[in-house]
Amino acid sequence: MTAAPSPGNTDVVGNDVSWPQCGKTLPSGQAFAIVGVTGGLANNTNPCLAEQLTWAARSTGGTSQPKVALYVNTANPGHAGSWWPSSNVYKDVKVANPYGTCAGAVDLACSYMYGYAKAYDDGTDRGVASPGKYFWWLDVETGNSWQTGTGGTALNRADLEGMVAYFKSITAGNAGAGVGIYSTGYQWGTIAGTVPSSSSLTGLPSWLAGAKTLRGAKSNCSLPGLTPGSPVTVTQYVSAGLDYDYSCR
Repeated sequence: MTAAPSPGNTDVVGNDVSWPQCGKTLPSGQAFAIVGVTGGLANNTNPCLAEQLTWAARSTGGTSQPKVALYVNTANPGHAGSWWPSSNVYKDVKVANPYGTCAGAVDLACSYMYGYAKAYDDGTDRGVASPGKYFWWLDVETGNSWQTGTGGTALNRADLEGMVAYFKSITAGNAGAGVGIYSTGYQWGTIAGTVPSSSSLTGLPSWLAGAKTLRGAKSNCSLPGLTPGSPVTVTQYVSAGLDYDYSCR
């Protein structure tokens, strides 16, 4: 099994894999790979992370994407989750919170802290060596738990901004490292709404899902990014049960 989209096609593509591919034969010859660190939820670990990172390291390159990148599930469950913050301190780290002091409510300050904490766990507790050298994608999908109703999108943006703050803190100064957003326009709009220019989500690279063919994925490179000023750098399509990815530039 190769990562080539079809015989005779000269486009090089990548693949993304995670826990659903545990125990399955993975493609070979992929130009780049994006590996899921979490196992479908924001608070657990992909059980095949180590072996999938080993597979990803064999990527051939040849695009503007790093040979190996990572993605993590995201969520904002509020008090329905198994844990919710009650201060601006997480694992002895005092977090600079732009929304003020978290005291346990489902508000902007605690949503920010929840996001920061989940990202902190992704970077420190899941077995990723040298996490600051990677590009991290935030997987934002409606299948996970999010705040809804009045003010829900603002709470979800604060949560994602907390994640961005952590990942920016560990990747700063490392070539090819950073943070971006994976979603579809519809799912992103439902979860995060309209992103103001003052948000740290503004301008982050976008990885757009939703295409069914390579041709569709290439066309999606011309779609608007998920946030204001966001370049679409990767698009995804599905073929024969596998996720393939096209580098837009």
